[in-house]
Amino acid sequence: MILETLIDYLHEIAPNHFQEDYDNSGLLIGQSKDEIKGVLISLDVTEELIDEAISLGANVIVSHHPIIFSGLKRITGQNYVERIVQKAIKNDINLFAIHTNLDNIYSNGVNTHIATLLNIVNVEILKPKPGLTHQGQSVGSGVIGELEKPMDEMGFLKHLKATMKTETIKYTQLLNKDIKKVAICGGSGRFLLEDAKSQNADIFISSDFKYHEFFDADNQIVIADIGHFESEQFTIQLLHEILSKNFNNFALHYTKSSTNPVNYL
Repeated sequence: MILETLIDYLHEIAPNHFQEDYDNSGLLIGQSKDEIKGVLISLDVTEELIDEAISLGANVIVSHHPIIFSGLKRITGQNYVERIVQKAIKNDINLFAIHTNLDNIYSNGVNTHIATLLNIVNVEILKPKPGLTHQGQSVGSGVIGELEKPMDEMGFLKHLKATMKTETIKYTQLLNKDIKKVAICGGSGRFLLEDAKSQNADIFISSDFKYHEFFDADNQIVIADIGHFESEQFTIQLLHEILSKNFNNFALHYTKSSTNPVNYL
């Protein structure tokens, strides 16, 4: 099967024009007419991941985060992005990213998947994009839903930590009330805090909050910052499920490498 067939299918699942303006999803390196020998799924692309693909005999890497965000003026191996691009090209590895377009859809979306893992029901898009729908559902940023049964704040935070397999959670002052309504944005979600507050969410789960931004909870909501990698790591599982249900004519691999650049002590 040629790569173009896989790309067309992924763009049916998450159309490329649903990505944010700053994003760079799609085929970044390679040839759409290449025959697929194997596919490796990952959150990020690193030099170690290219080596892993080579060792597996896979010539396609499907990642969530694109390795190329802005234009490259030269490729001389002076930084990790240039080295990865060089190594991929030298070894005929195709790199495909499916980023904010996968975040912004409802069915098979990153945030909907997180909500499912946390047993959240009645899930809707938190900030819909006006006029955009896909498969009968709104398209947009984040999701919001409810727990079937309210939980006390610390009990929910422990549930969140265990489910999302995070080493630590940074959270704001607890409000001494049960958690019922939950807002979620995998990755960097600070821009959605006011939307979560306006829809009366009890807690907003996301990552990459700066110190002073935690004050913006303003005793109206609990902010739970679980880490960028931790909030999106199950995207690998999601992509594996999407592809394995529809293709059986090439080897499909989970990465065994953790691409999280953050360590905890």
